[in-house]
Amino acid sequence: VDPQVPIEDVAGTVKDLIVAGKVRHFGLSEAGARTIRRAHAVQPVTALQSEYSLFWREPEDGIIPVLDELGIGLVPFSPLGRGFLTGRIDQATQFGEGDIRANLPRFTAEARAANQALVDLLARIADAKEATPAQIALAWLLAQQPWIVPIPGTRHLERLDENLGALQIELTTSDLDAIDAAAAQIRVVGDRYPEAMQRMIDR
Repeated sequence: VDPQVPIEDVAGTVKDLIVAGKVRHFGLSEAGARTIRRAHAVQPVTALQSEYSLFWREPEDGIIPVLDELGIGLVPFSPLGRGFLTGRIDQATQFGEGDIRANLPRFTAEARAANQALVDLLARIADAKEATPAQIALAWLLAQQPWIVPIPGTRHLERLDENLGALQIELTTSDLDAIDAAAAQIRVVGDRYPEAMQRMIDR
């Protein structure tokens, strides 16, 4: 969302492109609830791309209810918490040059140590389901709403296969309640982005 351009102008331009047959659908990224409503009033929004996972649940407070009300899909990016929820990152992990996580407050060594409790929770459930923590994290997302379609990213074929395996995992209502109850006792440490970047995100 560009704060210098009224979202109604953006939506109107996309609407014109849809009428002209050049665009099929209108999507937004990292838009706040108010912006979504304003855009949707001009041109119906098909989907919102925004971060959402057990590692970042803020969309549950204001965004997801609006999407449900307006019939808008959610495409969560970083559904594995930028790799943290896979269980392959710990306090000792060293991030390579150019890895954005090296500059994120949530990925300092101290934050990773504090947030390990969330990975441990996923690992316990994964053991019971003969799955991996990543698969449980994705299965949890898929179970939230039928209109939520996560987009995990990977450079490795074996990780793609692992991610697709989440489709075969069925989490019961009891499983989901247990995850939510346990996760509610865990306070995730560290902001999602540095303060300067946080201020740029639409609310």
